[in-house]
Amino acid sequence: MPLKQHDRQYDVVVFGATGYTGKFTAQHIATHLPTDLKWAVAGRSREKLEEMVAQCNEWNPDRRQPEIEICNLDDEDLAKLAKKTFILITTVGPYGRLGEYAFKACAENGTHYLDVTGEVPFVARMIAKYEASAKASGARLFPQIGIESAPSDLVTWTLASLIRREFSANTRDVVVSLHTLRGAPSGGTLSTALTLLENFSLSEVRAAHRPFALSPVPNPHPASPSPATSFLTRLSGLVTIPPLGLLTSSIAAKTDAAIVERTWGLLAQHDKAQAYGPNFAFKQYMRARGVLAGIGVHLGLFVFGLVLVTPFLRRLVARRVYQPGEGATAEEYKRDEIEYRAVGRPDVAGGGDGRQAFCRAWFKGGNYYFTGVLLAEAAATLLQEDIKLPGGIYTPACLGQPFIDRLEKAGFHFETSIIPA
Repeated sequence: MPLKQHDRQYDVVVFGATGYTGKFTAQHIATHLPTDLKWAVAGRSREKLEEMVAQCNEWNPDRRQPEIEICNLDDEDLAKLAKKTFILITTVGPYGRLGEYAFKACAENGTHYLDVTGEVPFVARMIAKYEASAKASGARLFPQIGIESAPSDLVTWTLASLIRREFSANTRDVVVSLHTLRGAPSGGTLSTALTLLENFSLSEVRAAHRPFALSPVPNPHPASPSPATSFLTRLSGLVTIPPLGLLTSSIAAKTDAAIVERTWGLLAQHDKAQAYGPNFAFKQYMRARGVLAGIGVHLGLFVFGLVLVTPFLRRLVARRVYQPGEGATAEEYKRDEIEYRAVGRPDVAGGGDGRQAFCRAWFKGGNYYFTGVLLAEAAATLLQEDIKLPGGIYTPACLGQPFIDRLEKAGFHFETSIIPA
């Protein structure tokens, strides 16, 4: 499919291309996107960018190589860069401290935007400040389109689509399990987590993570996910949901829920044929490898929360982990793997005929390479598919089946079925 015609110098610019995630994004663009793509890598160090261009040429010499754009982190430079490109991908974080320049520049200059933040308060702040600008300029902005929170959002959209086809019904609830996660967080991810409360107030964090806080429309009466959260579950973190098995608390549960719930509201506004329905609810867990292991994960997340709110502990931990720009080696991340499993129930009177929808989605390979795949294929979707969205701030699932089809070809696989409840 041909690339869209536009009046910009570039189709895509990767800002932060020499960072840990940015390199993987550039690699997937170089090896998988159209060879006539007009693109650039951007950052502050010409020397590092020249090394990246040389690396892109090694990955694929039979394509158009990226140009170099020197860009500082300020409003003036990012506005100039945004005006040059149809799509800006930014991997420069923590976004709460460094991300607003690029977001603002794209929203105000009609440039489509992709990022990999996991900072829900950042997204909430950007919606409040720049959604009106994006609507006016025609820019379509997609924050949190990396491993947080595209997979859970796309799995939920897939289940809702299956329920609509098979049951002619809305979706009552979706429960996602992070079934397998092999891989270590990068220095950038750890830095983002450890500096969250240096960039946002505790009240801002809490407000952004309230149910349906990012949705453009309220959902005052969501269904209760099955099963309801008991006192024992709140205490131990453990819950059993057939066919997902024994589950425990997930570190990404609230982060992913914020985006899934925003998708619910956006579809209700823009695409009623794909809407989930008025009673929709979402819950996310992680597979427990046993009762004691599941309780250990739950308590570990509680301890990590204490670290985040204690400055001394944050500084202590920060000195002992990967630093920004660092991460697993090529040999280490070859063993990475991520898999999601999820069930969705139709919203029908009396609970229906006892059947529900099931989805399994998985990617084998480096988790941060997977994030680069998500970014690059989202850019390709915007460049080559007929995505009928006006200007605004969107979620991964708003790119719909064309995005999923591209990801399937790139190694993120989906299986669905109807199973007994």
